[in-house]
Amino acid sequence: MPRILVIEDDEVTAREIVTELAAHGMVADWAATGCAGLEYASAGTYDLITLDRMLPGMSGIDVITALRERRVETPVLMISALSEVDERVRGLRAGGDDYLTKPFAPDEMAARVEVLLRRHQPQAENRLRVADLELDLVRHVAYRGGQPLSLLPTEYRLLEFLMRNSGQVLSRTMIFEHVWGFHFDPGTNVIDVHIGRLRRKIDVAGLPALIRTVRGSGYRLAPAD
Repeated sequence: MPRILVIEDDEVTAREIVTELAAHGMVADWAATGCAGLEYASAGTYDLITLDRMLPGMSGIDVITALRERRVETPVLMISALSEVDERVRGLRAGGDDYLTKPFAPDEMAARVEVLLRRHQPQAENRLRVADLELDLVRHVAYRGGQPLSLLPTEYRLLEFLMRNSGQVLSRTMIFEHVWGFHFDPGTNVIDVHIGRLRRKIDVAGLPALIRTVRGSGYRLAPAD
């Protein structure tokens, strides 16, 4: 399920975009300012960004320029009431992948998002990344802040499952059946033991915690708030 970041200061427009994307099977988060949008987008956990050109404080051009300087290559659909050719060219040259002018038809916006997602779909996935945590799927090596982590085979499979579902709350049943491959026994604490071992290797002192316990529900791996 594609994850989209909507950076838009107008609440009505933002809700319209989020609703339309949801109708097309996508999950969207909303950032109301350029600064907040830049922080969320820099985590690198989104498949695409819709970016309003006219934002208070930090403009859309400032946001996309900062993202590209940080080597965040997430595709960006710029949305703006500025329809002049020079403005569209400026947005694209700053790093935008497409440009949609307001007012727009919601279904056209969704169609443009779908096209960009197809265009940027990797041919062969070989690396997962959440914040500064990386997983090399070819070499079966994990890194935190560029430093390699020593993981046992089960810890590696557990981390891969958490990272592939970054941001989602995963129940113990889901984790057990996907990582261990058989029906979950509610009387076992094997998941909690392995999560604890993984935490000690990943969430070391001095680094933001990435693995969260969601009381009564399970676990979630996501960038630090």
